[in-house]
Amino acid sequence: MLWTMVQLVTRVDDELAAALDALVSEGAIASRSDGVRVALERLIDRHRRDRIGAQIVAGYLACPPASDEFGWSDEATAAMIAEEPW
Repeated sequence: MLWTMVQLVTRVDDELAAALDALVSEGAIASRSDGVRVALERLIDRHRRDRIGAQIVAGYLACPPASDEFGWSDEATAAMIAEEPW
């Protein structure tokens, strides 16, 4: 399998560059490029998770659970707590 990498060029202010360099110096990231890559991965993952969360909420708002669907979980939780040897 052939892996190709796209090179991105961006500008950041001195403060952000210094903070990134500090992370490299501390060993938190391997390089500036690694830091940018990690940040982009986290940003994309956060956005994906937020989008999925919004879809879940929209689904519950569109079709909320019926009131009789809650009792079993409360009973199961109470039973699990009762079984604990505190």
